[in-house]
Amino acid sequence: MVWIAPEVTRTQEPVIGDERAMLDGWLDWHRMTLLTKCAGLTGEQLVERSVPPSTLSLLGLVRHMTYVERVWFRLRVLGEQVAVLHSTPEDPDADLHDTDPARAEAEFAAFHEEIDLVRAGVKAKSLDDTFTTERDGTRSLRWVYLHMIEEYARHNGHADLLRERVDGVTGD
Repeated sequence: MVWIAPEVTRTQEPVIGDERAMLDGWLDWHRMTLLTKCAGLTGEQLVERSVPPSTLSLLGLVRHMTYVERVWFRLRVLGEQVAVLHSTPEDPDADLHDTDPARAEAEFAAFHEEIDLVRAGVKAKSLDDTFTTERDGTRSLRWVYLHMIEEYARHNGHADLLRERVDGVTGD
């Protein structure tokens, strides 16, 4: 049996609410937008590249965003001691390069699990909470939310083009 990326119920982005509700809502909307771009595709279709020399694929983007969610929220904001996913010193972009259609279902499960862990972890945190890294300096949780919304928005634009290349489907 061939695995197919499931359909997604994407809630409308918020238009009214306090700052936290707006940030959570927009981030969730962008998360589900990425999955919407993948819905109905097989693992083989999810690993199709756009055009050489690009290494972008829809599955690569799912893997990349799983990695980014973990790094920014769990490693940096929450300070959890968890392994970095998909990236190695030899290939920092392995999230985009090392895609395998046979692992698509597991990669989608990892994406969902990471988001669930992030939501639970930051729920009680203040947007003003900060963390410091040698590379990035001091940042707030508010900054991470805004950065993640930007990261998804940029990659969802890539996903638009990738999906259209795979099967001609367009739309937001």
